[in-house]
Amino acid sequence: MSHTIKDQTVEQLGGQSSVLARQRRDHVEMDRLMDSYRVTAPGEDRERILRELVQLVFSHAFAEETVLWPAVRRTVPDGEELTSRVEEEHQEINDLVADIERLDAGDPEREEKVLRTFDLIRQDIRDEEDLLLPRLQEAMDATELRRIGTAWETMRRTAPLHPHPVVPRRPPGNALLGVPLSLYDRTRDAFGPHGPAAGLGKAAVGLAAALLSVPVIAAVLRRRNRSKGRR
Repeated sequence: MSHTIKDQTVEQLGGQSSVLARQRRDHVEMDRLMDSYRVTAPGEDRERILRELVQLVFSHAFAEETVLWPAVRRTVPDGEELTSRVEEEHQEINDLVADIERLDAGDPEREEKVLRTFDLIRQDIRDEEDLLLPRLQEAMDATELRRIGTAWETMRRTAPLHPHPVVPRRPPGNALLGVPLSLYDRTRDAFGPHGPAAGLGKAAVGLAAALLSVPVIAAVLRRRNRSKGRR
């Protein structure tokens, strides 16, 4: 019978490089950052903590949606239902953080959205650790969990760090957009919102639209060729 991964040993999770152990380490760090934010006075340190949390949450979620949830859907009988629930939580977090990043620090509306985001992140952690990841643990052996863990970590290190309205929740769309938007986010974080990333952001969105159009065009051409073949 499946049970939460929260209290299992690292060995039970498949070792340090297992995707389950990697997920739990990120979750612990998210909890730490949220607790630190709550006890830190308004100011530069508090904003830095929030930025670190946002970067971790979005890179973590992108790796889940690109690598981990497709594996769950392939191997877990009710994987579609489980991952759809978590993807809805991710979308709510995405929308809230997009609003937070548009509002000024100290705005009461911003603070209310921050606390709502924290509640959603903690709910997401519980759903993953108590419901979804134990099912994956049942379906995969330790070797498979370590293999998925390596792919997940690679994706997490190159993932976008902020919310983007053009990013879908599933492959191939999210994987296609990951590289240009990751570059945009890292440039923006390094130089500020009005630095080199400003122009790069427009280019990234344009490239995103072009990349997403490729499968659509290919499908249209395939249908057209099949139609010609039947004539």
